[in-house]
Amino acid sequence: MTSPDLAPKSRFLVLHDYGMGGARWWVHARSAREVLEAFAEVEVVDSPDVIERADEDLAEVDIDELTMPPGLDGLRAKRDAQRGRPGFGALADRSIVHLQRRWDGDGDEPATYLMEVGSDGRRLRQVELADDGTALKSSPDDWPFNPPVVDLFDPEWADKEIHPDAFEAAWLRARHVPLCQRAMKGRRHRAA
Repeated sequence: MTSPDLAPKSRFLVLHDYGMGGARWWVHARSAREVLEAFAEVEVVDSPDVIERADEDLAEVDIDELTMPPGLDGLRAKRDAQRGRPGFGALADRSIVHLQRRWDGDGDEPATYLMEVGSDGRRLRQVELADDGTALKSSPDDWPFNPPVVDLFDPEWADKEIHPDAFEAAWLRARHVPLCQRAMKGRRHRAA
């Protein structure tokens, strides 16, 4: 049997996507999972087209090195701080997770968001429950960007999981409003 420390390493394209852009690195590791366990808020790119187009001049590091390039060093430190906390990795390795999160900031109306999230941390479907009882549903076709919004290793998300039936009930009750109509409503609301 081979020790995990002696397993051969492969080169992975690692992305920290922050919506309007992202940072990329080449990381030599034993597996994609090892990368996800080592760095918070990253994804391992598996699209052959994206990998082929990736810049060969990106910083290239070995996962076992003590120092990391700028940006990746902070993501490692964040993951190290999460690792010993209850709930760390509890949602990892799941193909679909249903979560509930309250949002009260950034100039948006307060609401509770129910999200169906895939194994890559991207939303598959979402229900926005406004405090006035309005329920709006949306999917990737409604969003101009759909970066990963959930790091499934992050222990903060473990206690936000809801039962799939609760999500489905809210989804069936919610109405769909196209993105362009939502934008107009938001502009009218902000102008008032």
